[in-house]
Amino acid sequence: MTIGLFFATLAAAMIYVLTPGPAFLALFALAAKEGRLSGTWFVTGHLVGDVLWGTLALAAIVGVNQLGPLLFEILGLVCGAYLIVLGVKALLAKEAAGTAVIGSRHPLLAGLVFGVTNPKAYPVSVAMFTVLVGHYSGLLTWDLAPLVMLVAFLGFILADVVLVAVAGLPAVRRFFMTHGLIVTRLVGLTFVLFGAKSVADAVQSYRQRA
Repeated sequence: MTIGLFFATLAAAMIYVLTPGPAFLALFALAAKEGRLSGTWFVTGHLVGDVLWGTLALAAIVGVNQLGPLLFEILGLVCGAYLIVLGVKALLAKEAAGTAVIGSRHPLLAGLVFGVTNPKAYPVSVAMFTVLVGHYSGLLTWDLAPLVMLVAFLGFILADVVLVAVAGLPAVRRFFMTHGLIVTRLVGLTFVLFGAKSVADAVQSYRQRA
């Protein structure tokens, strides 16, 4: 585990959680109505899903990496394209997504179900880890995978702490309820930028080997 891989993994995990998406928007809507305590229970339940999908994503990345650089480059292209498609949809959105309050009565259970059943969690986590950890693909082995996942888990926890702290701020609660569409479009821009980076890295890697 190098310093670069440590911070790349930590950043990938944190950005995966912090980048606005369905769970992010559900948390902010819940915190805006019920406060930080409900938000804390929600992200605690959702952490199970983060760990599940993050583990599967890293396993897929390590597995593809062990099969050869070409497959890893193809994964980078596909993941990058996927993020760009999601980003464009968000940029073109005419109304904010995910503003309905979920889990007002049982936030822990709601977070658990929301995190485990989110159909976009796996491809987005694969894409995010591929973009940021891809530079260290030569270091990714099955022996190192548990340590990498432990670092990712730390990133999930840190990001959840930041989210709950920010979501409970009165100004943030008012802004979210008033300007949800702006948040949705910022999500789109972020995804497009990360997707473009993934595609560019994959193309550059292929050219260097060609």
